[in-house]
Amino acid sequence: MRFFNTLALLCLLTLLTASPLCAQVTLGASGEEGEPFRRQQWRVPSPDTDIAAHALLFRPPGPGPFRLAVIAHASTQNVIRRAQMSHPEYRALVAHLVARGFAVLVPERLGHGATGGRYVEDQGGCDEADYARSGRATADEIRLALDYLRKQDFVRTDAAVVLGHSAGGWGALALANADPKAISAIIAFSPGRGGHANDEPNRICAPHTLVTAAAEFGKASHIPVSWFVAANDSYFAPAFSKTLADAFRGGGGRVDFHVLPPVGSEGHWMIETEAGVKAAAGALDRALNLPKPVATKKP
Repeated sequence: MRFFNTLALLCLLTLLTASPLCAQVTLGASGEEGEPFRRQQWRVPSPDTDIAAHALLFRPPGPGPFRLAVIAHASTQNVIRRAQMSHPEYRALVAHLVARGFAVLVPERLGHGATGGRYVEDQGGCDEADYARSGRATADEIRLALDYLRKQDFVRTDAAVVLGHSAGGWGALALANADPKAISAIIAFSPGRGGHANDEPNRICAPHTLVTAAAEFGKASHIPVSWFVAANDSYFAPAFSKTLADAFRGGGGRVDFHVLPPVGSEGHWMIETEAGVKAAAGALDRALNLPKPVATKKP
């Protein structure tokens, strides 16, 4: 009986991670615009040429061209949880960005939710965790989506912003080696991998390996990073997050580090909430490098 249970589980995992057979990959808009903020389903490139990654696009009114903001979502090593993930929308953050003139793309990476496919950003187990490789894999997925959107006539080709959350933020740090003319800022909300090891709060898998990888990313970086963590984050607590940020800075990266007040019951998810976006708003707007208002003379 144990053999058949194991076999059934293997079959389920195969179905969850397999590429669709004979699928025709079509990129671009895949639905009508809706609410809020002209919400629209898109398909964007992924590292697997047989799979188009699902994405959500939001835009201000008008034809543009708009600056582009790409939001990279969190992840998990658990294959079942990844397969069951609903597409994150980061509604409060999207509203903040659209109000400031950005077109916002939220791509769903391989191995997650409706996109499916092989999980290319696997970090491995604790003893052999390869955080540098997994971060670069995430960065490659973000870059593919960003480069595709930059070719659209409603998007500017310069001054894009990449915002990442947790594992998505870790990938955003790895993307700091990109052309600073194309990407003007990296904004990372509680970036890292290996937090809540064995589902235990304040336990990180191979923390020294994570610090070493952060320094490696810093050595190759060209883009300024704004780093945010909430005081009640139990995945990457402020003290450890500062150690990571210092390692990135020590490698040569530019980092503006911010500890925000406690947000909700678990600060790691701060950026998914209105309270978290409000707490970060001032420093976030400075990181976005928004145009200064034009002074007007009094009559």
